[in-house]
This record gives sequence, C-alpha cells and structure tokens, in this order.
Amino acid sequence: MRIRKPFAGAFIGLIFISAAAGFSPPDYKIPTYKQSDKALHFTAFFLLTLCFYWILETNRRKVVQLTFTVCTLGLGFASEVIQGLLPIHRDFDYYDIVANVLGSLLALGLCNWYHKRMLERKRAARGYTAVAGDEERDIELGENVEGQESGVVRPTVEEELDRWDENAEDWETTEPEATNGRKSMDDDGKKRSD
Repeated sequence: MRIRKPFAGAFIGLIFISAAAGFSPPDYKIPTYKQSDKALHFTAFFLLTLCFYWILETNRRKVVQLTFTVCTLGLGFASEVIQGLLPIHRDFDYYDIVANVLGSLLALGLCNWYHKRMLERKRAARGYTAVAGDEERDIELGENVEGQESGVVRPTVEEELDRWDENAEDWETTEPEATNGRKSMDDDGKKRSD
C-alpha cells in the first residue's frame, strides 16, 4: 500500500481550510459572494472525499470502504456534532449533514466509477480480456444457462465398493496348483525345437 503524496497534501490543506471556516466564531467574517451555506458544505465534502479517495494506492474495495467510513460517515457527521458542541455559537443543522453526505457520496461514486474504468483499461492493455461486464452471461450466477450438460458420469468410490461382488458367479473357485517353476517333469531345460 503506497501513499500518493500530492493527494495527501491537498487533503490536509482542505482539512485546515474547512476547519478554519467551519469552527471559527460567527464574529469572524468569511468573505461571502451570495453563496448558500449548504452549497459550501456540499463542495467542501465533495473535494475532501475526492482527495481522500486517491491518497492510498490499494485495491478498489478497500479504498471505497475506507473513504466511505472516514469522509462520509466520520467527517460528514462529526463536523456538525463538534460544531454543535463547541462554544463557538454555531448551530447544529441537519441539512448541513445532508449536504455533507451528498457531496461526499457524489465524489465517492465518481471516483469509484473512474477507478473501475481505469483498472479495466489497464487489464485490456495487458491483453487480459476476462474483464467483468464483457460477457453477456454469467455462468456462476446461472444466467442464460440452457440446461444440464449430458455426459458420462463416473461412479463414486462408494458405488464402486458397494458393487465389488456383482460378478461373483464368474469367479474361479479352484485353487491354483503349486509349481516349482517347471512346466512338466520331462522338461530338461533345453530349448525347444518346434
């Protein structure tokens, strides 16, 4: 697992900017340009999630789960809870949480989609054609399977052992004669001439 430093630096910078804007007292005036508070929450969490997703270079499933846990659930909810608990005279707002979660989920969805496409293109470039989504049917899920194949089914070991005596009537019941290695008594050990 490798850390991509440019994305980590951008994420840390965005955390500091977001914390300064979100946890500053109301008398500290942030320049406004007639923007909505919810749009700022949406944009901030979109950018935070976008940067956080690409920090770790590992498999897609781990990145999605970690980003969802840290950014969407952790930062999205915790920022509003902390904002409500601190004595900075800011109000806890459920709609801010909704804007945080929606911005984070949109970024997570876009990053996941792009990551999947990027991996499929890499596999195709290497000549590996068994990429998910290329086939019309999925045999493991039983999609478009016409029926059971007909063929010879070998008996199991238990079936073979259960039928070991089915040809007992063909078995020889006489004991073999004991010999000393010669065919007959008049054999003198010479080559035959016939």
